[in-house]
Amino acid sequence: MTASEARTTAPGAAAVLAVTDLTVGGMTCAACVRRVEKRLARLDGVSAAVNLATGRARVSHPDHVTPADLVAAVESAGYTAEPSEPPRARQEPAGREEPAPARHGERDRLLVVALLSLPVLVLSMAPAWQFRNWQWLCFVLAAPVAVWGAGPFHVRALRGLRHHTATMDTLVSLGVAASFGWSAYALFLGGAGAPGMRMPFSLLPSSGAGGGAAEIYLEAVVAVPLFVLAGRLLEARARHGTGQALRSLAALGVKDVAVREGAGERRVTLAELRVGQVFVTRPGERVATDGEVVEGSSAVDLSLVTGESEPVEARAGSSVVGGAVNVGGLLLVRATAVGADTRLAHITRLVTDAQLGKARAQRLADSVAGVFVPVVLTVAVTVLGFWLGAGADPQAAVTACVAVLVVACPCALGLATPTALLAATGRGARLGVLVGGARALEGLRHVDTVVLDKTGTLTAGRMSVARVTALPGGIGEQAAVRLAGAVEQGSEHPLGRALVAYAGRPLPEVTGFRALPGTGVSGHVEGRFVEVRSPQGELPEPLARALDACESARRTPVLVHVDGSPEALFAVGDVVRPGSYRAVDQLKRLGVRPVLATGDREATARAVAAELGIADVRARCSPEEKAELVRGLRAEGRRVAVIGDGVNDAAALAGADLGIAMGAGTDVATGAADVTLVRDDIEAVADAVRLARRTLATIRANLIWAFGYNAVTVPLAAVGLLTPMLAAAAMSASSLLVVGNSLRLRTWRPAPRGGLR
Repeated sequence: MTASEARTTAPGAAAVLAVTDLTVGGMTCAACVRRVEKRLARLDGVSAAVNLATGRARVSHPDHVTPADLVAAVESAGYTAEPSEPPRARQEPAGREEPAPARHGERDRLLVVALLSLPVLVLSMAPAWQFRNWQWLCFVLAAPVAVWGAGPFHVRALRGLRHHTATMDTLVSLGVAASFGWSAYALFLGGAGAPGMRMPFSLLPSSGAGGGAAEIYLEAVVAVPLFVLAGRLLEARARHGTGQALRSLAALGVKDVAVREGAGERRVTLAELRVGQVFVTRPGERVATDGEVVEGSSAVDLSLVTGESEPVEARAGSSVVGGAVNVGGLLLVRATAVGADTRLAHITRLVTDAQLGKARAQRLADSVAGVFVPVVLTVAVTVLGFWLGAGADPQAAVTACVAVLVVACPCALGLATPTALLAATGRGARLGVLVGGARALEGLRHVDTVVLDKTGTLTAGRMSVARVTALPGGIGEQAAVRLAGAVEQGSEHPLGRALVAYAGRPLPEVTGFRALPGTGVSGHVEGRFVEVRSPQGELPEPLARALDACESARRTPVLVHVDGSPEALFAVGDVVRPGSYRAVDQLKRLGVRPVLATGDREATARAVAAELGIADVRARCSPEEKAELVRGLRAEGRRVAVIGDGVNDAAALAGADLGIAMGAGTDVATGAADVTLVRDDIEAVADAVRLARRTLATIRANLIWAFGYNAVTVPLAAVGLLTPMLAAAAMSASSLLVVGNSLRLRTWRPAPRGGLR
């Protein structure tokens, strides 16, 4: 999204704000995130949210602040920045892999560092292998690691110094420099360079090397860059995995499409396709863009777009979604939306926007990280001074100081929320649940009341056949359905269309069709006179009982006469979605109270509520009354979510703690919602609640680990119980554990239908 593509008005402000996305380079920890946000916030009227995992910043700013000003502000903080390309200009969405040259460069650097470090680590940790002058060989091998291998850390540390800031790179750079400097002193001036020197290995710091010479820390010199570079590479690959859903969405797009022109075809690029043009989708191909089928019939696989597990039948008049796979016959489709207006583009934008958010706990972590590195530097200097002042051996003081510098890394703090959000929102998108970010997840986590619309949410929102009762001994249900559907082919009435849809195709031809205003239709089918009309007069007992049940359920009865005799009774109405039963049950089992609020009649509303087991029913609610209901529930202290699909639900959706829109609903409803159910299945609501609870639990676990790690390791290093080498390994492991814990969300599965998980 570029500045020209988004405009928002801040509450209570007259100024119109633009929104610009920036790609920020050079960030390595939460302290970097905090610094970039603070530097951007110095500009008048500017606020920013920076994501370490994706390397992106979303910036809200007045029109007089240009993207160039934003880039300059980020660069003044010591980082690189450029406006993100709009979605149609780039091949992949946010969260994509690093460019191949950069990725290969880091891998090559790690490989060289590993080859140089291995002999140093082996000789330092195996006294039996320490030959004459072994320490000088290790020094020669460690020198390029300290200078070139750790070069990126030194460069970023110096850049930060020029901008009066300190980050994780500062800690690593100082740790490597201090270890190498002390080792050089020990070799050249401290007696450690003697030909016969032997250095015993211990996991705990020792008071000196063999022979009373000063101890060398060459294993720490090579281990710190080795472990940190390896950790960064593994971490980058793991973070890349959390963005898999977005890359899958991007891969659904096609590059070119066959446009039908007269009797022929012409292939054009997708960018050249225009609304109204008819294009061809052959079996096995993806539908190029959103459209309406004008010819042909086929099964369409929507699993990667909406999460629907079973293919959907598409025929003339059916809507299809760009990115769906045609698994059947040839389809001719008229484009109804292209480019950024398609449903796939909308899904991609929602997922990308969600991944830029921050949970409340993460905002606290970022605030802590902003002062963390300066505090660590102060602690390291204090530890060094304390040890020297207490009369300890200088090398023990240096060991403790270096270990504090190396072990205290705020990387895990910065990755705790973004990686979990990347994995969770991506997984939700694959399941047909689009969550609007960290705040929406937090809202889902704490919801205890759900206000449900009826029509289009709990029910199908269209007339359909709910039940057929055939007269025993007559022509049978199947024949009655077939004949009724055949006669209704000539009707445009909603009841007639419901009967035709229920009967399916193909249907026999009807002759002598006649519409009876206010009563029904009639015609001849296969030599038989068929009437489909409202019930009148007395009926045989089985059909009379079916009529009573139909009226009790507030459905419309339709009677089929064949050659003057009643044969079957159809109960037609807006039927409850099959998934609504399980959805309501699962919400109640999750501790969420359902409330039915509808503009429909009292009797109809209560019939649906009784069928679903909903005790709290509010019928004949206007849009204003729905919004007032939400305000009243919130005033009682309840956390309220509203689920709806129409314009009449928009006010309630916007006024709730959390708005959830059905994917097939209006743009007004989805625009006012925090969560969108793309797969148009209300069962996804319970899935969304469970996913939110699992995600927030993962974020909490990540942050507890990140804070706990530093709370334990920094004191251990300060009192001399950690060597710099172990500190480097622990620091890298902390980030990997956080990312690995978040990756578990990629395999999260919703509860099996009919049960809970």
